[in-house]
Amino acid sequence: MLNAYLYDGLRTPFGRHAGGLAKVRPDDLLAGVIRAVADHSGVPTDQLEDVIMGCGNQAGEDSRCVARHAALLAGLPIEVPGTVIQRNCGSGLGAVIVAAHAMTCGEGDLMLAGGVESMSRAAWVMSKAEAPFSRDLKIFDSAVGARFPNKAIEKAFGDDSMPKTADNLAQEHGLTREQADQFAHESQQKYARALEDGFFEGEIAPVSVPVRKGDPIVVSADEHPRPQATLESLAKLRPLNEGGVTTAGNASGINDGAVAMVMGTKEAGKRLGMVPRARILSSAVVGVPPRTMGYGPVPASAKALARAGLEVKDMDVIEINEAFAAQALACMKGLGVAFDDPRVNPNGGAIALGHPLGASGPRTLLTAMRQLERIGGGYALVTMCIGVGQGIAVVIERV
Repeated sequence: MLNAYLYDGLRTPFGRHAGGLAKVRPDDLLAGVIRAVADHSGVPTDQLEDVIMGCGNQAGEDSRCVARHAALLAGLPIEVPGTVIQRNCGSGLGAVIVAAHAMTCGEGDLMLAGGVESMSRAAWVMSKAEAPFSRDLKIFDSAVGARFPNKAIEKAFGDDSMPKTADNLAQEHGLTREQADQFAHESQQKYARALEDGFFEGEIAPVSVPVRKGDPIVVSADEHPRPQATLESLAKLRPLNEGGVTTAGNASGINDGAVAMVMGTKEAGKRLGMVPRARILSSAVVGVPPRTMGYGPVPASAKALARAGLEVKDMDVIEINEAFAAQALACMKGLGVAFDDPRVNPNGGAIALGHPLGASGPRTLLTAMRQLERIGGGYALVTMCIGVGQGIAVVIERV
């Protein structure tokens, strides 16, 4: 088992594309939540070994080690270093895993881990000329999808868009548009109920957004949820691919957000008088065909559960990142979990909250830990699919 514990965690609200957080640089966004969790937890920042953060983009203001930039902006001691993990959608959860591995190996006993993404501010990227006097200019939006695609990869593995990979899974697993819309509707309704119960108040650190004139605007609530969406309104949306089941209404969003978690060994907690909230028992990453990238959580979860000596039936909470409804349903089918299983994303998922790539993994981990505390549960599985065909999973235990 891993010797890594979760002691505290906070996240920003998740902003919609071009919404309330769009004016905040990703390094500033991450710095704010680092400051918030350091103050909230009381962790002695001069004893931090590292700041490990996930970020999927890294093409604009989040380039050149956003973790180090954010740590400095947050006022951490200059002796505390920072690094960034890139595993597309799994970047932030990968950062947590890297921290857990380091602590288990005895290379540091106190760290911050999490992730950040500002998809609103993702840069347009432009190629350099490949020949003298060339006027051939290639420009890509780095917010989502491939940029500077490799023709050899496309020839060997296809060039399916992310929505197309979800439709591929729907076809392979016999999933209908009605099932996808029903899942999306339930995600929105579960989020709405959790919000009404005050569940998210314990994990959100408000963001103060400077304005040119007047007082700063404080963003304190998630912007992406659409609880007013009905099955009828979802059914009216056009599929993103002809003959497919995936629509803008049953897919996750393009969003902004950041998460920071205090991690440490059991010994560090005792030394500092901090009480752990959950233990990371195991983790796993796997590769799957890029055209069905959304199925990655199934083999990743199987491997992580086996390493923990547990099974799906032992889980009290199952957080599957909802990149797409069809993708999540295919994974539930593969895991042998009923589509209406109350353990799955009980407070809503990315279809409601949004999916700021590098922040989504630690967000689901933070939510899973807090849900275990809420219900007095023992174990949770947190898993995600990853673009270009990967899966990642973590198993935690409430302590």
